[in-house]
Amino acid sequence: MRKTPFKPVLSFLLFLCLKILFIEMGVAQNTTFIPVNVGVALDLDSLDANIALSCINMALSDFYATHGGYKTRVALAIRDSKKDVVGAAAAALDLIKNVEVQAILGPSTSMQANLVIELGKKAHVPIISFSATSSSLASIRSSYFFRATNDDSTQVNAISALFQAFEWREAVPIYIDNEYGEGIIPYLTDSLQAVDVRVPYRSVISPSATDDQIIGELFKLMTMQTRVFVVHMNPYLGTRLFARAKEIGMMSEGYVWIMTDGLTVDLLSSPSPSVTDSIQGVLGIKPYVPRTKELEYFRARWKRKFLQDNPSNIDAKLNVYGLWAYDATKALAMAVEKAGATNFGFEKANVSSSSSTDLETLGTSLNGPNLLQALSDTSFKGLTGDYHFVDRQLQSPAFQIVNVNGNGLRGLGFWKPARGLVKRLDPANSTSTSMSRISNAIFPGDTFVVPKGWEIPTNEKKLKIGVPVKNGLDEFVAVTKDPISNAIKVTGYCIDVFDAVVKALPYALPYEYIPYANPDGKPAGTYDDLAYQVYLKKFDAVVGDMTIIFNRSLHIDYTLPYTESGVSMIVPIADNNSKNAWVFMKPLTWDLWVSTFVFFVFIGFVVWVLEHRVNEDFRGSASDQAGASFWFSFSTMVFAQRERMVSNLTRAVVIIWFFVVLVLTQSYTASLTSLLTVQQLQPTVTDVHDLVMKGEYVGYLSGSFVLGILLGLGFDKSKLRVYNSTEECHELFSKGSGNGGISAAFDEVPYTKRFLSKYCSKYTMIEPTFKTGGFGFVFPKGSSLVPDISRAILNVTEGDHMKQIEDAWFGKKGSCPDSSSSVSSNILSLKSFWGLFLIAGLAAFLALIIFFVMFVSRERRELNHSDPTASIWDRTKNFFRVFIQRDSTSLNSRQKELTDRNGISLPPIGVPSPSACSIHAQFPEDPSSTDYDSSPDRQTPQEVEINIDQLANQNQEEPQ
Repeated sequence: MRKTPFKPVLSFLLFLCLKILFIEMGVAQNTTFIPVNVGVALDLDSLDANIALSCINMALSDFYATHGGYKTRVALAIRDSKKDVVGAAAAALDLIKNVEVQAILGPSTSMQANLVIELGKKAHVPIISFSATSSSLASIRSSYFFRATNDDSTQVNAISALFQAFEWREAVPIYIDNEYGEGIIPYLTDSLQAVDVRVPYRSVISPSATDDQIIGELFKLMTMQTRVFVVHMNPYLGTRLFARAKEIGMMSEGYVWIMTDGLTVDLLSSPSPSVTDSIQGVLGIKPYVPRTKELEYFRARWKRKFLQDNPSNIDAKLNVYGLWAYDATKALAMAVEKAGATNFGFEKANVSSSSSTDLETLGTSLNGPNLLQALSDTSFKGLTGDYHFVDRQLQSPAFQIVNVNGNGLRGLGFWKPARGLVKRLDPANSTSTSMSRISNAIFPGDTFVVPKGWEIPTNEKKLKIGVPVKNGLDEFVAVTKDPISNAIKVTGYCIDVFDAVVKALPYALPYEYIPYANPDGKPAGTYDDLAYQVYLKKFDAVVGDMTIIFNRSLHIDYTLPYTESGVSMIVPIADNNSKNAWVFMKPLTWDLWVSTFVFFVFIGFVVWVLEHRVNEDFRGSASDQAGASFWFSFSTMVFAQRERMVSNLTRAVVIIWFFVVLVLTQSYTASLTSLLTVQQLQPTVTDVHDLVMKGEYVGYLSGSFVLGILLGLGFDKSKLRVYNSTEECHELFSKGSGNGGISAAFDEVPYTKRFLSKYCSKYTMIEPTFKTGGFGFVFPKGSSLVPDISRAILNVTEGDHMKQIEDAWFGKKGSCPDSSSSVSSNILSLKSFWGLFLIAGLAAFLALIIFFVMFVSRERRELNHSDPTASIWDRTKNFFRVFIQRDSTSLNSRQKELTDRNGISLPPIGVPSPSACSIHAQFPEDPSSTDYDSSPDRQTPQEVEINIDQLANQNQEEPQ
């Protein structure tokens, strides 16, 4: 009987049964998880809510498939908020009170979130919203509200960065009239103003606005200059707004539209041809989600599941709100497990029997604080990137800048908080950039040309330019009327400059000049009044001789100045150098005269000290010595000195002094010659304060702000006279201050130069100049024209065109000396010569020090010969006794003594003698000469050689 293989088969079946048994036991064990109720409150009739709900279900399925060992399981309780604030609050109240949910996912909108957040705060139930983005929700300050999406305020810096990149200077926000729309406006305005972008107007549109109301608001925007609009509203109202804008021509070239992230995501997640057709060229901001393999795999799975559950929505696309819903659900499931599997009940509220409202009977979750802490500590790598909360706010890494073109989007770049706008993000390093600018955008009108951001309003074809009307100084601005046609003609230097500046603009700027005058042709007010008319919007600008000053700039804006700035004083000039008997004293100032005299005396004294002991020219009585010293010193002024210098120290001092005297005399001669031969035109007044102290009359131009400067300087108003033209000013000068005229006039530099060009030989301009801003063109506060006009002014003033305009109105320069230059002076002061005096003085002092050191060392025996017990006075008298004596050891003294004894005239010091050791008498060498006396009493030339050493020894033996 053959054996059959039953045993292996039985063994396999037994193993299979045991495995199935263990699996079933494990499943049975795992089915003992703890359910945790979590509510979902969404607008179930909306596509976005259905997308989010599908993502929530997939998140729970995916999460527990990979975390089967968790003890807790989230059980969803779904309620419809019915697109209504009250409906959302009712759904939340039902979930908290009746279902006793531990948390709520939702609601859908920021409007619904307000009351739901308050309910969660009262019941200690965390509210996790992945679509409520309004910044106003932060003001509720609820510790139980978690925003699992971007705060609207996080995108405002990205929007302001776009304005910087494209150099737009004005923006008009267009937003929905509810808390969602208003929440972003304070943050957006502050961010734009931080980059010098002005917000002149805010357009608010009601959620229930009709098409006619929307068109009316858009027409209002067309009448303004601003052409850059930031749109922040829900997709329903936004779609209607863009459709109406296209109808009336506001989606054409020159306009800029920027959508905030909510509108960008809603309109472009599932775009229809009708929507994209009306938003061509629009820029958008959207949260940036890094593209990963996990995300692409999830998109494919979600698409299959969503089509299975919603077969009619074949065009639905997964948006960022669905991804945030997925990650928020995953974070909640993790937090529920971390919070623990106990205390899922509610503590009932202590209410009286008379309480009848649901809010009064609302309890508080016992597990709420634990779940709150667990959510705050949750972090993981989600589909949208690194997922974690900071102060219950989800952190967004970056925003993407997109541009609607055709049927899709063009990515222009990214914005990161740390780096600003970048073109690309380096996947290896999120902070690095490939370029510092974003890609070129295609703007409405299918153009790559960046709009300048403003245009002349369509209902105002020309700018209304106000010009001043005045009497006199027509070279700057003149308003005349044709007697035949009554046509107004405006001319002048300022008008020509503005015309040239407008031509230099890169675009056409239509305008017309309107005189600021009364019906009778008289001026309608002052320059301040004219500038204020721009603030009142009576004029679009002011062109004329309008000075840039502070008080006007409080209400209006100026362009860069196109003339020189400042207020100067005009005074007459005259030849002040009268040719009188004392004119020779004028070349030198009194301090230089005194210094020169003192140095002549000082040098004479130094020469006497150095020479009187060794030089017979400085010997004799005290008066003779003083006279010789000062005669020598002052005679050097004309180099007529006759005394010989013996000491080398004296020669060094005198050589330096000769150089000083040479420079002084030559400078004096040149200055005196100029004073006597050249007409010296000097201003009659040089100091403003002298005019005030003397009470002189001064003048100023009628209507000028210079009046305030004069009063500030201390002038009495009764001492001020007004003139209206250059001729009238000249007439006042001609009369003089004492005869109804003026001694000086104060005016702005352009007027001053015009006056001096006409009377250049009679007046001059005196410094200092009181600083002002010069002439500038006036525009409304924050006008977009100001930077363009200012750049055009620089273009005109740097070229030859400005010179041609000035020559045409004020004449060519060169016909009159430049009156702004200071008048030269021929008077010499000590400041120019103190260096020479310093050198001469140092040389003289050094020579005196050397002399006295040598004198003391040489005459030490004689100076110490007196009684050691003598008083200081006796020692001093002994010092001066020795000091004034002749130096017997000097060669000059021994020659003098020899001459006195023998009647021999010795050659001067420095003239070589016939022999180095002898002195020859001056006799003829030829004995046969008739002049030779051969008497026995005479000696021969050979016999008259006298040894100088013997004479010196004899002289020393004789008493002094």
